[in-house]
Amino acid sequence: MYKRIPGLVSAFSILACAQSGLPKIPREVNFANSARVHELIRAGDLYLSLQDALSLAIENNLDIELQRFTLPSAESDVLRAKGGGAVRGLNYTLLEAPAGVGGPLSQIVTNPAVSGRATAGSSVATSPLALGLLTGPQANYSLQGTIPQSSGTTIPVYDPALVGQVNWTHSTTPQANSVTTGTPALVSSTALANGGIQQGFASGAVAGLNFNNNHQSVNSLRTAYNPYTGSSLGFTVTQPLLRGFGTSLNRRFIRIAANEQKIAGLLFRQQLIATVYGVIRLYTDFVALYEDVKVKQESVSLSEKLLSDVQAQVEEGTLAPVEMTRANAQVFSTRQDLVNAQGLLEEQEAILKNVLTRQGNQDPEVRSARILPTGTLSIPENEEVQPIQDLTADAVANRPDLGQARLQIDSSKIGLQGARSATLPQVDLVGVMQNNGLAGALNPLQPAADPALIGGYGGVLDQIFSRKYPTYGIGVQFNLPLHNRIAEADLARDEIQVKQSEIRLRQMENQARLEVEDALIAMRRARASYEAAAQARKLQEQSLEIEQTKFEVGASTSFFVIQYESLLAQARSAEVAAKSAYGKAHAALERATGKILDANGISFEAAMKGSSR
Repeated sequence: MYKRIPGLVSAFSILACAQSGLPKIPREVNFANSARVHELIRAGDLYLSLQDALSLAIENNLDIELQRFTLPSAESDVLRAKGGGAVRGLNYTLLEAPAGVGGPLSQIVTNPAVSGRATAGSSVATSPLALGLLTGPQANYSLQGTIPQSSGTTIPVYDPALVGQVNWTHSTTPQANSVTTGTPALVSSTALANGGIQQGFASGAVAGLNFNNNHQSVNSLRTAYNPYTGSSLGFTVTQPLLRGFGTSLNRRFIRIAANEQKIAGLLFRQQLIATVYGVIRLYTDFVALYEDVKVKQESVSLSEKLLSDVQAQVEEGTLAPVEMTRANAQVFSTRQDLVNAQGLLEEQEAILKNVLTRQGNQDPEVRSARILPTGTLSIPENEEVQPIQDLTADAVANRPDLGQARLQIDSSKIGLQGARSATLPQVDLVGVMQNNGLAGALNPLQPAADPALIGGYGGVLDQIFSRKYPTYGIGVQFNLPLHNRIAEADLARDEIQVKQSEIRLRQMENQARLEVEDALIAMRRARASYEAAAQARKLQEQSLEIEQTKFEVGASTSFFVIQYESLLAQARSAEVAAKSAYGKAHAALERATGKILDANGISFEAAMKGSSR
């Protein structure tokens, strides 16, 4: 018997190692920028179109890369649920792109100590870090928040498990009564080699097959066989009849994990939408700021020309010297506006680089490169817009945040099965069937022993498999709590959470409809503002030209010319801002309806692999 113990241990070890379905090892994270980043840099400048910006974001943005790992996380929950474990859940927190410094004429705080605001370029702006413009807000799409559902009844472990015990014991025990053993000190050597397999099933049943072996040698004079081996092969099964009963109940986590896989895909799509929209917004603001710098440069040129004209007239004696002071003040004022506009452009550029690359300003080539936008801002003369009822219907049907919310509610309702089952009494049907065997060497001092039990381990196995000494049993065990307030409270709380989730879903649907309507209003307002700003700019150009002509013939003063130059600069900035506002409102409408990826030719499947198409 002792020689067989290592063989049994080896058999159990081999079976334990022969397990399949191990989870995949996640890939390594690549923190290097994609090749496209350096391909777009020529002569120290990064030439960037909107499509290039979107491609760079999909390839490099760390918010998107972070969310790519949500899908394998959901797959690991499926594997866990198939083994009988509860799902660990997903991270529903998504990251929006940073706000950036905004476009021309956007409102920014100029002093964090006061609540006053000023338009960009009118004074020295505070650092974007102090304004919270460098990091995007977080959005949590979990309907349950930080309070999870109760776990409900325990699910049996579906993965079969080998159990066993191997040990050897030698003991010497003094005997108070030597009549029982025939010796004043009982000396025994015992070897155990027990093994079995256990597995749970979807019905709630737990079954076990156990093979136990006991080999003992004693110095007792009263033992009929010495040494002897006793073995048994038994099968036991426990089937819940009330609490924990049912295939649907015990497979609930598998269904929830399947929902989580769908939710993970929708969360990635939502992150993709948020980042694409953020990049469009940041790029649009960057182009607007780039054009506004040109506006400010033109204002500086106009003010310097005015200063030159005033200086010439003062030298000729046709103007008073005080006009030089006004003209000089205007030059420095426009230069300050230009410096501020250039600073805002550089800050927006740094934010944009951080969103579009994995290394931010760590890459020296990217850090030193200046972004030159190849795209321009424009508003189409005519644009067909669907009726608002069609747009809102598309939003409710297509938006991934609403889709994943519905799946969360479905998972919560599935989870209610466990909470309901936990309120039932525990009643289990228990059955056992076992075959026994015993054999050993005859003790010469006990000649009355049964000859059928004389033999070795082969005789023991023959007795077991011929079922000479069977044991059968069946019974019911129960646990009937007089009060089950914990389970009842959990069920009530879970049902309340489901109702709250349904309310939250309705709020999200209403919010989606509001976002569609708001984007439409913003588009109409931006178009109207652009048309008005374009006309105002043309009229201000004409007014300045008239005033300059009057000034040249001595019919006006530098004060009025400066006024018209300032008004023209404001009109030009307003025109740029209106075009920027329209572009961002159009992108907001595409996001609100869930169509922004298709509108920009972005493939979801390709984005999962790190490519836009």
